[in-house]
Amino acid sequence: MDSSKIGGIIAAKRRALGLTQQALAEKLHISFQAVSKWENGTANPDIEMLPQLAGILNTTTDALLGYSAAAVSIYEARYQQEGYYWGLVPNRLCYEVLQKKPPVKPWRVLDIGCGEGKDAVFLARNGYQVSAFDISETGIAKARALAENNGVHVDFFLADAADYRPEEEFDIIYSSGVLHFVAVGVRQELFDHLKSHTAPDGLHAVNVFVEKPFIRRADDKDGCRQLWKSGELFMYYHDWMFLRADEEIFDCNSGGVPHKHCMDILVAKGGDKQEI
Repeated sequence: MDSSKIGGIIAAKRRALGLTQQALAEKLHISFQAVSKWENGTANPDIEMLPQLAGILNTTTDALLGYSAAAVSIYEARYQQEGYYWGLVPNRLCYEVLQKKPPVKPWRVLDIGCGEGKDAVFLARNGYQVSAFDISETGIAKARALAENNGVHVDFFLADAADYRPEEEFDIIYSSGVLHFVAVGVRQELFDHLKSHTAPDGLHAVNVFVEKPFIRRADDKDGCRQLWKSGELFMYYHDWMFLRADEEIFDCNSGGVPHKHCMDILVAKGGDKQEI
């Protein structure tokens, strides 16, 4: 790792958030001298600290290491095109959230991999308090514009679903069409963390792309997609109440090439044990 390059990135992002070296150090439970050494290029943060540091600085570990979001997001170029790549119609999973946990109060929502923000903005328009992140800088910029055009506030920020771990608690965790970019070996730890940072009686609404031998896999030029096995998602929630657990095969035309997908869809509720 290039110490001077990483230090410069940390310093720039810290200042952009209005944080002092002392404030950043306190969030990381380290000395401000350590932060000063990073920014002076005389030392690097420990590698196990990078995900936490990236989360505090509203960025990704790749960005901290000097890799631009455009280099790691296959959708960056697509989002730079005119209009909204995924359109503006919210995913059906949003309506599951409305039905299963209606906004009788401003429930706190985390949208993982929000893309250009259509689902996050839809949920905010319906009264939820939404935080949402994506790895694509262009996607986040368009999401902020969409929120502004709709007269709502969403806390959009840059992060990578593979290594971002929320520190605060949410009432609803939502994720659609992104978790195939999370490596198999990380998934158990990720879901354990998300569940532990969900409020009592909280809700998770998640879908994942599933691999089937009879469905031809779409081209994966960067080789970073890792499709799920049927039922794998459900196993991570064996201790929660299932409100919906389905598998669907559907047609898709993303990228202009007609193809099919198989998807597992889960809406699950945490909280105390329920009497049967």
